[in-house]
Order: sequence, then structure tokens, then C-alpha cells
Amino acid sequence: MAAVLGISAHYHDAAAALVVDGRIVAAQQEERLSRVKNDPSLPRQAIDACLALGGLRGPDLDRVVFYENPYRKLERILVGALGAFPRGARFFRRALRDQLGDKLWVLDELAAHCGVPRARVDFVAHHASHAASALDTAPFGEAVALTIDGVGEAESTAIWRPGPGGPEALTALEHPHSLGLFYAAITAFLGFRVNEGEYKVMGLAAFGEPRFREALDRMVTLHDDGAFTLRPDAFGDHLRLDRAYGDAMVRALGPPRDPHRPWDLEATADRHYADVAASAQDLLEDAVLGLARAAHRRSGARHLVLAGGVALNCRANARVLAEGPFGRVYVHPAAGDAGGALGAALLGARQLGDTPDPGSFTPALGVRVDPGHTAAVAAHLGLRGERVADPAADAAARLAEGAIVAWVQGRAEWGPRALGQRSLLTRADDESLRDVLNRRIKGREPFRPFAPAVRTAHAAALFEGAPNDMTPTMTTVCRVAGEGLAGATHVDGTARVQTVEPGGALDPLLEALERDHGLRAVLHTSLNAAGEPLVARGTDALDFFVRRKPDVLYVEDLRITR
Repeated sequence: MAAVLGISAHYHDAAAALVVDGRIVAAQQEERLSRVKNDPSLPRQAIDACLALGGLRGPDLDRVVFYENPYRKLERILVGALGAFPRGARFFRRALRDQLGDKLWVLDELAAHCGVPRARVDFVAHHASHAASALDTAPFGEAVALTIDGVGEAESTAIWRPGPGGPEALTALEHPHSLGLFYAAITAFLGFRVNEGEYKVMGLAAFGEPRFREALDRMVTLHDDGAFTLRPDAFGDHLRLDRAYGDAMVRALGPPRDPHRPWDLEATADRHYADVAASAQDLLEDAVLGLARAAHRRSGARHLVLAGGVALNCRANARVLAEGPFGRVYVHPAAGDAGGALGAALLGARQLGDTPDPGSFTPALGVRVDPGHTAAVAAHLGLRGERVADPAADAAARLAEGAIVAWVQGRAEWGPRALGQRSLLTRADDESLRDVLNRRIKGREPFRPFAPAVRTAHAAALFEGAPNDMTPTMTTVCRVAGEGLAGATHVDGTARVQTVEPGGALDPLLEALERDHGLRAVLHTSLNAAGEPLVARGTDALDFFVRRKPDVLYVEDLRITR
């Protein structure tokens, strides 16, 4: 038996993943257990959780694989700082402190925590990890991979073909030319947190018009071969400690938005920022589509897989499928750095002679819930806990009455989207319930969209282009075509639909909702409040229930009310 643990850490969204004999056994993000949003620290809790799920101890591991080369990354950062001396002196001091701390010695730290000899701990390349995470979990055969993010060791974008030993690079673009860094700069300019608020930019873009596209085209040049270049003075280069955008962006787009001011899209000022978001989204979509066409020219492959943080841009993915040259498109559900942990484990398995098993992949790879323990804690908190014979039918009845339901089933999701294991649900046909969910329960900005969940059999009647290989994990958007979805339809007429297969975590509930109440869809969002990680354990769900006050909480067959 070959057991391989993959790790991502020390940038953002740290995670661990376990592969045994080529089968994917567990994958867990650290933030879900530490309760620190996008926790970058060494994922000690996630490691322990994956080992427990696999019934292993640390010394049982044949290999531990880190998702990038820490030495090459150090070289890129320090050489860049020295090359800009004396301007880079301040950055050089901070980079030296950071990189010569935990980041450089991460392999030794992993050996110590897992209790394995240092010789069993190794690394692979950052973008190779991304490519493997998508190629080795895709629901179809041979494909070309496109990886797009901020930056790994030096690469920001790469095209890969599958090979016997793992992904083989066809071409790559390097830092500072990066779509991830471009979108991060726009994220910061609009007052959102980088590596957390990019999806807010995507939601905001639907409220604006791309009237700043020409200005952005002077900052980012898209070439006919799919490549692109960023103008340095428009972006906060790697030597900047204070911001991600440059002076040229401020001159072209006006002053950056105050992150502490509440949003009001009826106001002229915020309509201006919505137009900035729309312009940036428009450029990003064109760039990703250009890269997809370049991947097809270089490979001749029929299908495409995507990974890297930029691959979580649902609107760009939708355009690639609709306008690109590929028959099928798949996005790894944890496309960001967390997914690199699984890619590293899969690459390590190949190095030991195992062939990865795509059929073993499911987004439900995290920790389990314990209804008995949850019931005991609920009683201690003075909550009412009851076991119900048919939680799906019971929850469907509550939803039909207009309740907001917290739904916790099975193992936690892998990736940023709730997929029915840790979800908040309400009726999809009632806009007032959407607004209550957004403001009172979630505490989010008013422009943030929700997703509808629907059984796969009904998807084509309700959404144009659904189902496809991205809808089960909500990594694309589709135009709404059916009735009864007012609460789940975004302002641009699209929805980030989730199609639910038979046996999925939401399937029994959707079946009961249709059978007993004539409703074919449910409004669906993640079980967390703004700025918090998704719930993982039953006790986390209780904490959310007490603080945010949804109407009812189901943990497996346990119903919690007040």
C-alpha cells in the first residue's frame, strides 16, 4: 500500500490531501478546522484529519509532498528585490525574514509533524500541482490543462498535456505578467481583501458597464497568441508593501474605493466602481478565452481542464465553454492553492508507481459530523434537538413554508463552494427571502448573488447550457430560462447553478420538495457568515445557528430548533 500526503501552505488557503494506492481518500482545508479565513499556516489540523479519515498514522506515510518548490520561489523573490536595489531594500528585508523563516524550512516542519524521515518529504512544482489536480480528477479522458493564478515559483500561467509521469508543460508565462495579479489589483482598488474578495468583483461586475475597458487595455495587452503583458506602473509590483495597484491605475480609474464605506449601488460613486468591476471582468474573460484557444492550437485536444485561482471565475469559464473550441470543460472544484495539495499527492502517487483513480474523486472529502455529540452540545446550550425519521421531507416542508434552513450532511466539501454538505437553503422563488438571507443571516454586500440547486433531470428546462461538467460543482454560470427562480437569478439574468445527481447530498431534499410541494429548485448558499470559513463540524454549525439565527438546523437526522 502506497500512502501519499499532499500539502499546500504558507501563502493562503492551506490544505492537506491523502491518496492511498492511487485512490483519493481525504482532502481538508485548514481554515475549516482552525476557523481562520484562508488560513495559510502549516495545516496541522487538516493533516491529522486526513490521516484519521484514512485510518493511518503519520509514520505510515510513504511520502509527503509539498505543492511547490520553496527554494526556487525564494530565488525569484530575492533576486527580484536585489535587482531593484536600493528601491527594493525594504522589501528585501521583509522577504528575507519571511522566506528564511517557516517557508524555507517547511519540508523539515512537515517531517517533524508527520513523524516521518526527512527523506520521505519532497516537493513538486506549483503549477504542475494545479494541472494534476484537474487532469487526474476530470470526468472524461485525455484533455489539455490550463493553469492560471497569481504566481507560483515564477510561473503565472501554463498549458499542460498529460504524460505518463504526470502533466508535461507545453508553454508558460512568468511573473509579473499575471491575470491573477491583475484581478487582485482590481480587487484591492475596489476595497476588497486580496485572495478573498475576487468573487465579490465578479458579482459586482453584473451591475456595471465596461466603460473603462479601453483604459484597462492600456494597462494589460492581450496578444494574438494568447499571451498577455502587464504594464508595470499600473500595478503594485512585488516590491510594494502597501497596495496591489499602481499609480497609473489610479490616474486612469480615479481614487480607490474606501473599504469601510457601505455599498449603495444607487449612488453615482458606487456605480462608477461597478463599471470598473465590469471592465475588469470583461478583460479577464477575453484573456482566459484567448488562452483556451491557444491551448487548443498547441494540443489539438478535444477537452479542457482548468485549475489555479483564476479558474474559479465562473463567468470566464462559461464563456470558454460557449465560445471556445472545446467540446467539454471541467474545473477542479478547489482550483486555488488548496487544490494544489491534492495535485501534489497525486503527483507523489505517480512517482511511487500508482495510477490515480479519477473515479475516487468526490468534492465530499472532508471531516464527518457526529450527530450524537452535536445533540449533547445543543442540549447544553438550551436548544431543542430531535431525531427525525425523514430529515429531507421534514426540511422540504419547512422550506415550502418560507423557512431558512441550515443543512449539514456527510463529509465536508472540498473547495470554496457549498455543495449540499454544509449549506444554507431557502425558497428560490421569493426575492424577499433572498434579501433576508443576504442581510440578516449572511451579512453580505447587497450585490452578492446566490445559487439555485436543481436535480440534473430538470436542469435543461430551467437553465440554458445546463447540465455540463462544471454545474455539479458550481464553477460556471448559466442563463436562467425557467420560472420560479426569481430569488436565485442575478441581475444579469444568470445563475451559478448546481446540478444535483441522484444520491447527492441535496437529492433527497429536492425530491421531497418537488413531490410534496411542487418546487423544483432551492436557493442555495454556503453555511457561513461574511468573512468566516465554511462550517465543517457539527459544533461549528451550532455556533452559526446560535449567532446568525436561521430558522432550523439539520445535522444528519438531528433537527435543532429553539
